Amino acid sequence: MANTNLANAKTAKNDEFYTQYPDIQKEINAYLDYDPNVFRGKTVLLPCDDPEWSNFTKFFAQNFVLLGLKKLISTSYAPESKKYKLPYQPTLFETQQPYFDNDKSKTHGKLFVLERDVTGDNRINIEDLQWQYLEGDGDFRSKEIRKLRDEADIIVTNPPFSLFREFVVWLVESEKKFAIIGNVNAISYKEVFPLIKDNKMWMGVSIHSGDREFGVPDTYPLEASGWRIDENGNKYIRVKGVRWFTNIDHGRRHEPLRLMTMAENFKHSKHKEIRGQKDYVHYENYNAIDIPFTDAIPSDYEGTMGVPITFLDKYCPEQFEIIGHPHGDYGLELGLKPYPRELKELNKGLRDGDLYYMKDGKPELPYRRILIRKKQSV
Repeated sequence: MANTNLANAKTAKNDEFYTQYPDIQKEINAYLDYDPNVFRGKTVLLPCDDPEWSNFTKFFAQNFVLLGLKKLISTSYAPESKKYKLPYQPTLFETQQPYFDNDKSKTHGKLFVLERDVTGDNRINIEDLQWQYLEGDGDFRSKEIRKLRDEADIIVTNPPFSLFREFVVWLVESEKKFAIIGNVNAISYKEVFPLIKDNKMWMGVSIHSGDREFGVPDTYPLEASGWRIDENGNKYIRVKGVRWFTNIDHGRRHEPLRLMTMAENFKHSKHKEIRGQKDYVHYENYNAIDIPFTDAIPSDYEGTMGVPITFLDKYCPEQFEIIGHPHGDYGLELGLKPYPRELKELNKGLRDGDLYYMKDGKPELPYRRILIRKKQSV
């Protein structure tokens, strides 16, 4: 499975996944469709990047004028600071610079800046990027990178998977606009879900399902079923469950879901689990019904519903209210009733604070639900 690579990355700290150019372009274009001036006059920071290889740097540098940017800043980690050891060879681009330093090349991160026409061709683009060694290793938690964060208006990146929680905290501290890539399961993190519930973070536009291809370093082990090597020897893997997390507004977020009534769902739903039923399953330990598919949310039910976390891909804050995340400690805070002891003997996976319903005389746990309620005004 391709998503095995994410689990391996979390354990081994192999986090250097290179986002593909079209995936960046589609997401940024969606923000521009909603607000053409969202980047105009802004300083954009691309931390946790590898500017010599990164498509983030390439995209924003090539579109500097089109976006109306004031300044572009991109930083990289020092090779020796990375959590996995690779044989390091400086690029030709780096070694040809008069200020190349072999020692700093290994132990210092790099800072790339674009803000003016350097080449004298009356254009500002990727050819005008200027770089220097950072004072430190480029870790986003360092004072040096925090200072750059505080200078920026918008932060865009694919942060290290293993540090996603810390990176979100770092972003929230900055109170800046952002668009970052992470795994859909991060929705459940205590650092993330409250932001989503309070409409301080939401899902992006361009990635909703399936998997995405990422470039990986030459030494990355290709152990998943979804991988390829192109004609130039570049390695790629396919990763499931990828999402954009952002606080930049976009039009899809304000499009209400088209819903059918309960009766229409039971008659016409494309899902066999819904079609032909007479009612939705009710939870045993919370006053709500279980909706196993987002497109099966009924238009005529006014109570609380448990829906898949992927509902957030289509969540419209004007249409629905997010009540909570009924799992573990979150569920206990919501007041989910504890399990009778005899039920735990029937299902060893039961935890106090998790939703459950009864099926064939046994307790069943739906996979990762969010509790929502339809707003009266819609």
